[in-house]
Amino acid sequence: MAIQWYPGHMTKARRVLGEMMPSQDVVIEVLDARMPAASANPVVAELRRDKPCVKVLSKSDLADPEVTEAWLAHFQSDPTVLAIATSLTRMGDARARIPAMCERLSQRERGADKALRAVITGIPNVGKSSLINTLLGRPVAAVSDKPAVTKETQLVTLPSGMLLTDNPGLLWPKIQDDDATMRLALGGAIPDTAIEYQGVGLFAAAYFLERYPSLVVARYKLKEAPTSANALLEEIGRRRGCLRSGGTIDLYKAADILVHEFRAGTLGRISLESPPTA
Repeated sequence: MAIQWYPGHMTKARRVLGEMMPSQDVVIEVLDARMPAASANPVVAELRRDKPCVKVLSKSDLADPEVTEAWLAHFQSDPTVLAIATSLTRMGDARARIPAMCERLSQRERGADKALRAVITGIPNVGKSSLINTLLGRPVAAVSDKPAVTKETQLVTLPSGMLLTDNPGLLWPKIQDDDATMRLALGGAIPDTAIEYQGVGLFAAAYFLERYPSLVVARYKLKEAPTSANALLEEIGRRRGCLRSGGTIDLYKAADILVHEFRAGTLGRISLESPPTA
């Protein structure tokens, strides 16, 4: 199922990011720890080229910790990259570590009066604004669980003296990988008004049954894991009262429950993809 969502302000955001990239010493790319590959914007990779990058795996408290560790190890293979996992609710260590990581990666010869410059970017609803507020120590960026709240760039100076430019959440015009599209929709990077819940719910149900069946069984108090994605949605609908007239299961409502309980972490710590193996 194709899901495309590319509001007009993203065209401007891409142009602005391209224009400012040469003047930046480091790129801070915020990724969703549950799906670091799907949430990595190829536009950012294209514009960054070999410029140093700190990859911040946000929402790590919602992701499978073993898989997150594997992703951190995977990123270590790139000498231009440093990676850190952090939680939206516990970002204290990020405030000191990320500026230090940027300083370590910076290759630009700067005079004593030249501040380190970094641009922070990421897809919508990945936690950019929360991270900026943490780094600055006070709220300056609007925080929401809805994507695409930030629509204009802003420049802030961190306590370390680093100049940080916030770029609006940026997707790319055409997402070729259907599974990546589903992961982005499931994780909340695409507005609910642009997705078809039943399709996303079936994708999620199939994946959870394959990789995390015990979490599904425990959450919905099942005797055993259902044999299909459709059967799981039916079980959820039956137990949560998602019934239509005549007693049929409303699979749309059941899918809505599954998607939102994944996003909230109610199901448990789940990662939607693992790093490639050597």
